[in-house]
Amino acid sequence: MSQTTAVIGVHDPRDAVAAPPGSEFAPLLRTVKGRGLLERRYAWYARCIAANALALGGIVTGIILIGDSWLTLLLAPLLAVFGARTAFIGHDAGHSQIAGGKAVNRVIGLIHGNLLLGMSYSWWNDKHNRHHANPNHIDKDPDVVADVLVFTGKQAKDRSGFRRWLTRNQAWLFFPLTLLEGVALKVHGFQDLRRQPRRERAVEGALLVTHVVAYATLLLISMSPGKALAFAALHQALFGLHLGLAFAPNHKGMEMPDPNGERWGHLRRQVLTSRNIRGTVLTDWFLGGLNYQIEHHLFPSMPRPNLRLAQPLVRAHCQDVGIPYVETELVDSYRQALRHLHAVGEPLRME
Repeated sequence: MSQTTAVIGVHDPRDAVAAPPGSEFAPLLRTVKGRGLLERRYAWYARCIAANALALGGIVTGIILIGDSWLTLLLAPLLAVFGARTAFIGHDAGHSQIAGGKAVNRVIGLIHGNLLLGMSYSWWNDKHNRHHANPNHIDKDPDVVADVLVFTGKQAKDRSGFRRWLTRNQAWLFFPLTLLEGVALKVHGFQDLRRQPRRERAVEGALLVTHVVAYATLLLISMSPGKALAFAALHQALFGLHLGLAFAPNHKGMEMPDPNGERWGHLRRQVLTSRNIRGTVLTDWFLGGLNYQIEHHLFPSMPRPNLRLAQPLVRAHCQDVGIPYVETELVDSYRQALRHLHAVGEPLRME
């Protein structure tokens, strides 16, 4: 397997700022803290949130002004792209990157997740923090649980019926399936309301319903039902695809810890299971800065603009302690992820 880069996780994102004095991670943590890279970037996030709000407002205004015309569908890709920016802001709030207080981060997350996207902030946080705590761990990471896709030969062997067919062809179906991800994220959020405490459920549920009603109202007052349906289908499909393109390179095809094997420390657990994506400023923007996945997983509360500044420090430290630091180009990252999915389904295609 060719080497690439990484993403990390801990149950509480702030847990990563503490490490046993003798651990492989401790010297790196001291260096990063000494450079001030864990300090908040209030002005950067204020500009980011304001610019994103202006972009969304401009798109909504464009939908209303263009109205009942097929030309309005040209705004669906833009809404998908800036919907992904909105998701990145909600993601950062969940990791306490934006503000020092939990309450402020939660408000930002609820606005950008529940209200603007119709995605449950609480559901995402619970799932994502479990992923960060044990990335690519087959028993503990919800992102590699056998579902529509499977990630190990054992998971593939247990498939039957339609799911067995899916597994045989999962590499070819991966990107088409991401077209459904935008809707799936909304459905998961509503389903998760049953798990949440009553007070949290009331707030999250009200905001999710408000999003659905506002979204449907915007489209139906601006265009005919047929065009509104076409706009929604295109927008949600491209939104799901964008998120899939952003998250697929991070861990798929990377090391998967043996549940019965040696327990890795924080540094190895996060670095060996993740890959980074090299590229330009445009790559950073398109992937939301999460192309510095190794740095993000090692320091989940680090403000997103600081991840690229931490990269040289992390790479040098990994070299010093003899841990592979995986980086690759964007297209090659997809190739590696799809190659892994294809290999997992190979035994079923030989039947």
